[in-house]
Amino acid sequence: MSSKSNLKNDIIAGVVVSLVAIPLCLGIALSSGMPPFAGMISGILGGIVIGCISRSQLSVSGPAAGLITIVATGITDIGINGVLLAVFLAGLFQIGLSLLKAGGIAYYFPSSVIEGMLAAIGITIILKNIPTLLGFPEALSDEETGFQFYQRILSDVSEHVNEIALGTGIVALVCMVLWDKYKPKILKTIPGALIAVIVGLVSYFIFQKTNTSFEGSELVQLPVVESFNSFTQLFLFPNFGLIANPKIWVLALTIGMVASIETLLTIEATDKIDPLRRVTPTNRELFAQGIGNSLSGLIGGLPITSVIVRSKAGLDAGGRTKTTTIVHGIILLLGVLFIAKFLNMIPLASLAAILVVTGYKLCNPALFKHVFSLSKHQWIPFVITVLAILLTDLLKGVGIGMLVAVYFILRGNMKSCYTMYITHVDNQKYIHLILSEEISFLKKSTIIKTLSRIKNNSNIIIDAEKTVYIDFDVLELIREFKAETAPRKNINLKLINFKDVYEIPNNGDGVNLSVANTRSVKLENKNIDNLDTIK
Repeated sequence: MSSKSNLKNDIIAGVVVSLVAIPLCLGIALSSGMPPFAGMISGILGGIVIGCISRSQLSVSGPAAGLITIVATGITDIGINGVLLAVFLAGLFQIGLSLLKAGGIAYYFPSSVIEGMLAAIGITIILKNIPTLLGFPEALSDEETGFQFYQRILSDVSEHVNEIALGTGIVALVCMVLWDKYKPKILKTIPGALIAVIVGLVSYFIFQKTNTSFEGSELVQLPVVESFNSFTQLFLFPNFGLIANPKIWVLALTIGMVASIETLLTIEATDKIDPLRRVTPTNRELFAQGIGNSLSGLIGGLPITSVIVRSKAGLDAGGRTKTTTIVHGIILLLGVLFIAKFLNMIPLASLAAILVVTGYKLCNPALFKHVFSLSKHQWIPFVITVLAILLTDLLKGVGIGMLVAVYFILRGNMKSCYTMYITHVDNQKYIHLILSEEISFLKKSTIIKTLSRIKNNSNIIIDAEKTVYIDFDVLELIREFKAETAPRKNINLKLINFKDVYEIPNNGDGVNLSVANTRSVKLENKNIDNLDTIK
């Protein structure tokens, strides 16, 4: 917790983080298809409960934009109470991961797939919130696709678009962008999301005095707490009768896995920007997140993760300990209890503007430019992951992306099994194959192909100087080539620097590769078919 010297800064930072969190909690709940109160529950639990259990000093947890699509799809399939059960089970899954010491699980997901997942989520968030930004009151129905939904909106813009909501949303969007880009240094702790809320409130009060004001469905509808009984009635509970439904378990595992990965990646990023260079215990973090998500599912909240936007906002505001996230959670609780009427004056269009900006940050053009500057092994899995998620769903899309990424990883692993040179030894030309550090069975096919292309009457050196492991099957292959193929094709083969444990002894005559009588030229093209016959 905070020392006395930093307590004031941590409290101020907690206030700043709460100003960022309130519109995000409400907006993410809205976009997920959950009641606004669900978003506030997640923010409160993420701040107070996870803040107390976690050993991360800078991380702030709450509802995450990255899970919007998963929750919205789940509500369509199994209803809100089914989703709550899945969130509860996802929390237990995270606790199980922590007990199994699986805190390093995020490192097994290729960065291209993770970046593709985040980009696809960003695109989905933007598309999902454009109708709200336009003030369009009708949601996507179960009978129509997303394309049909937008076609319906665009068929008669004048009929569907609410000019007041549209104007409010566009002004909020522009103000957010300009504020984030040009805000004075003295006001750097004030987030753009708060500016969007202020724009929405100003718009509300201006139009309140005219005959054309916002309709109730175009404003936040957070229940107003008037008594303890009314407060307890706000909570929703999971339907444990659905626990045998396979969709519940699929959704729970999806939420648990995605929430865990997002949390662990956020923790890693937060630790990197910590000026005190503290390291968060990842297994303890998974345990804290699991407790938070289990409670959230039990009382009607959204899935919770550690989120970088709020974590960085707290750091930038001067926060240095977990007091920041706990204070932010307490302020959210006080907001639900005492200022719900004020929050209900916020137009949904201004919250949609916040989420559009959030989505843009996840899929901005700079990300695509960076990915396409990399090799095809990076950008192809990225693109396929994005398209697969947009055309199917998050779980299937990530699975397809992982398969493509693993294919490229295996392909690259198979190719990187040696470096080849043309080496001149005592005025004779040799093909000099320097094996890589590890030769697994995955590289067997490449070794077979290479050795089969060695032409008759050639000179070849196979060098294991850098190698620490050779698979038994590859050793058998080299042994067979030395004993049978090389003599038959009149190939002069020399094996050097093989360890005794390989059971392939070096040639007795050896090869003198001293600088005085050797000259090597590295071959970038490893296709031996293109080499002249070496005699």
